[in-house]
Amino acid sequence: MVQISSDVIRGYNDTMILYLLLESESYGYEIQKRIRAMSDEKYVIKQTTLYSAFTRMEKNGYVESFVNENDNNRRTYYRITEKGRAYYAEKCEEWALTKEVVEKFIQKKIVSLEDEG
Repeated sequence: MVQISSDVIRGYNDTMILYLLLESESYGYEIQKRIRAMSDEKYVIKQTTLYSAFTRMEKNGYVESFVNENDNNRRTYYRITEKGRAYYAEKCEEWALTKEVVEKFIQKKIVSLEDEG
């Protein structure tokens, strides 16, 4: 099975993480599993990539972390902030524009290849 290259999707890791945090606060491993499941295993985010994203987003004020004392494993959880919600909305708009532009080139190539065949 072909998987999505981390280079292709790198700019949207934050968006995927924030999307999941919109639903509820969560911890790294759970988010990693959910991304894998939601992508039908076409994208597997590496732990180093995930935790780099958490660090960057926390520094930018998009998420905040806290230790769940009720959890026997003493996990660090993350929750989205209002600034993170605004950033998520911006990234969704950016994605729509990116997709629109890239699809023009991909669609032309597919039509062109079909005409040749």
